[in-house]
Amino acid sequence: MRGWARKAAGYVAAAAIMVVAWELASLVLHSPALPTPADGLGEFVRQFPLLLPAFGYSALRAVSSIVLGLVVGAPLGLLLGRSERADLVFGPLVFLNYPVPKVVFLPVLLVLLGIGNASIIALITLIVFFQILVTARDASRSISRASVLSVRSLGADRWQVFVNVVVPGSMPEIFTALRISVGTAVAVLFFSESIAGSTGLGYFVFDAWGRIQYGEMFAGILAMALLGVLLYEAIELIEARVCRWARAGR
Repeated sequence: MRGWARKAAGYVAAAAIMVVAWELASLVLHSPALPTPADGLGEFVRQFPLLLPAFGYSALRAVSSIVLGLVVGAPLGLLLGRSERADLVFGPLVFLNYPVPKVVFLPVLLVLLGIGNASIIALITLIVFFQILVTARDASRSISRASVLSVRSLGADRWQVFVNVVVPGSMPEIFTALRISVGTAVAVLFFSESIAGSTGLGYFVFDAWGRIQYGEMFAGILAMALLGVLLYEAIELIEARVCRWARAGR
């Protein structure tokens, strides 16, 4: 409980600093595009009935994309990291495509999948997939040979080594990639919803901006920030339960 109390206190302190900085920036810039904290939070409360369904659409898309990227990317990355033959064949394909900015494929996905959930989820999944795959591949390659040999000496076969040594040893790095992917997923979510969507927080913000309703726009920005924080904290909570052994050593 002490750890949670310290974390909560840290969040409160950080929020206070951000509110003060927000207030100062609003006073200095004196622009309707940057309302005061009181006006922005008040508009958030007023727009809450409209923000709630938009939040639900965006959360569904972000969570679906992260889960798909994890389910496909992590096993493939672990396999490439432990199999020299597979890495020799598929590794160059991965690293040639990894630096390519995946957002450029949005027009292609729109033609293939149409406007809506499918194209948005596909784009975010594609980005998250490569982030997790590369991290999982490097994490599995870094498993010490001594750890593998100690388990093999007890009679474990390759599958047992993979399940009991490689997967647990790689999990902390995979969760780190997941936390990083949250920021990427929310950013791409905003971009894709504003262009290829008619629902969600990205569309809400972009639509309010087009109507010069800056209060509504900022309410949507706050909701999208809240989505990112909740997703990040959810992954932190899952990691604390899945990787208790790693947390205990810190």
